Amino acid sequence: MMTYSQAKKFSHLYLPALFICMLLASCENSLNDIKKIQSAEADKPISRSTDVDIIYSDSAKVKAHLTAPLEIDHDDVAKPYKEMSHGVKIVFFEDDLSIKGTITSEYAIEKDKENMIEFHKNVVAKNAQGETFKSDELIYDETNKKLYSNKPVQIIMTNGNIMNGTGFNSNESLYPWHIDQSTGVFHVTENQQGGVNP
Repeated sequence: MMTYSQAKKFSHLYLPALFICMLLASCENSLNDIKKIQSAEADKPISRSTDVDIIYSDSAKVKAHLTAPLEIDHDDVAKPYKEMSHGVKIVFFEDDLSIKGTITSEYAIEKDKENMIEFHKNVVAKNAQGETFKSDELIYDETNKKLYSNKPVQIIMTNGNIMNGTGFNSNESLYPWHIDQSTGVFHVTENQQGGVNP
């Protein structure tokens, strides 16, 4: 039978040691969980590229030039896609390499299987005629060489006139274009109003 002094000695010597063993076992389990999570993350086929610079060509002719600070490739899904979350710019070229249109946005997704790029957040597009298109969405259908949007859009023309609508479609050059349910602000001179000159 254990005396009081022996029990006191046991509690002072062995209980801390027992507590430390339990703590170490708990930490080991936590470390194993962390390693499992890290291993699962490492197995995901996701790659990151910085300072992305891509040339799109067709029949050895440069058609477009895309640049982005960051691109994240998601290859671990049924429909792989590339995410550009830090902004993107694409420039479209004529056969003689003159610029026929540009698009910039804060965010974009390139869908590989659909052959499509979706531009989102503060999308600004310009054509060679000097017209500016603004929206929160613009979709580029690479297969059909079409650009369109189903969101509210605004087009600022070179003469200062402004067209607003709820949808938009055009080709890669952004000209000619079609805008749905359009309203506008037009600058009209006195002569255009049918005013009489003194």
